[in-house]
Amino acid sequence: MRKVGLKIRTAGLVLALSALASGCTSIRDHRGYLIDQTLLDSVQPGIDNRLSVEKTLGRPTFVSQFGQKDYYYVSQIVKTPPFGRPRTAEETILRVRFDAAGNVTAVDKRGMEQVARISPEGDKTQTLGRHRSLLEDLFGNIGAVGAAGMGSGAGGSNTGPGPNGS
Repeated sequence: MRKVGLKIRTAGLVLALSALASGCTSIRDHRGYLIDQTLLDSVQPGIDNRLSVEKTLGRPTFVSQFGQKDYYYVSQIVKTPPFGRPRTAEETILRVRFDAAGNVTAVDKRGMEQVARISPEGDKTQTLGRHRSLLEDLFGNIGAVGAAGMGSGAGGSNTGPGPNGS
């Protein structure tokens, strides 16, 4: 009877440890275009045109807005560690270039070597003006609101007729 209880406890402990260990692995996620090398190799410069590229590779992720209307196919693999931010682990960008007649001139493939990692300096944005504390922001306008605009009742007040009816 004791051996059965010991086996159940051991199995429960192993199950609990495996559940904890699986929670510490990062999540791997694919985003964008799924690259099929066979289909990519079938696109030939000088033979294919825009329509045949769309039929072979599908609609592009985006089309360039300036100059020649090149097609771009973007594929990313993103890893998200537990309690962390997602990071791009792999990235591939396919660029299909066309001439003025719409025929394929080249197919370029780029990877992570073209990605620039930037780190902004500091965590505060510099602003112009006075640096005020929280209390100055909350209570700084007490007594100042309406003080300059208050009229004495004489002259150019537009609040109604004066004391003599004028």
